[in-house]
Amino acid sequence: MVDQPGTTSRHSAARWSPAEPVIVGSVLGADYAQLGEEVANLTNAGVGRIQWDVMDRRFVPNMTFGPDVVAACRKYSDLPFEAHLMVQDPDPMLADFVAAGCETVIVHAETCPHLLRTLAAIRELGAQAGVAVNPSTPLGFVRHVLDHLDEIVIMTVNPGFGGQRYIPAMEEKVSEMRALVDGSGRAVQIEVDGGISTATAKAAWCAGAELLVAGSAVLSHPGGKQKAVAELHRAMAPPPPEQ
Repeated sequence: MVDQPGTTSRHSAARWSPAEPVIVGSVLGADYAQLGEEVANLTNAGVGRIQWDVMDRRFVPNMTFGPDVVAACRKYSDLPFEAHLMVQDPDPMLADFVAAGCETVIVHAETCPHLLRTLAAIRELGAQAGVAVNPSTPLGFVRHVLDHLDEIVIMTVNPGFGGQRYIPAMEEKVSEMRALVDGSGRAVQIEVDGGISTATAKAAWCAGAELLVAGSAVLSHPGGKQKAVAELHRAMAPPPPEQ
């Protein structure tokens, strides 16, 4: 049973149960002078994927890295890579990021006037196709592209910066998306991105997310990345059965 659209699961127990939520390690905020080692350390810490936050200083205020950097770091991890293209014109970049070693490419609905065409192009390149939606973007379009989607990312902050505060109101959107996916019977994964920490991870997971992007909470943890990932998983663990 899933939460119905228009409700929030912030203070409830999980109403759906994937085998285990997956922590996606973001390299945004990593030490760029040692990026390969940072990717290796995230891998050893127990994350399930590595996310590359690609920014162009047009769609979002900051600029990060291109496909050559991703390709140079590919040898440091055998985990799946996903490129989150927070860029104004993603289409010319798709092939380069797939060639760099990204198994999933995520574009923003807000930047793709021909979204079906863009998603189809990603799949034709042999990668999984994802779409991200900003906090203010409604989900009405999603039912028309589910056949072309492998992943949808609900932004729980406004994109462009690391270390932002999680927006709890987005849990309602996650629950709405969970109901849409489950009702369709399609294997579309739901990811949340922004402000994920031990204080917010369980609420996002309970709302219906199965992939949780963590950047600052892992990279800046005083006890190290492995401890950070372990704490995130513990934060989402179900309570012990009553005696």
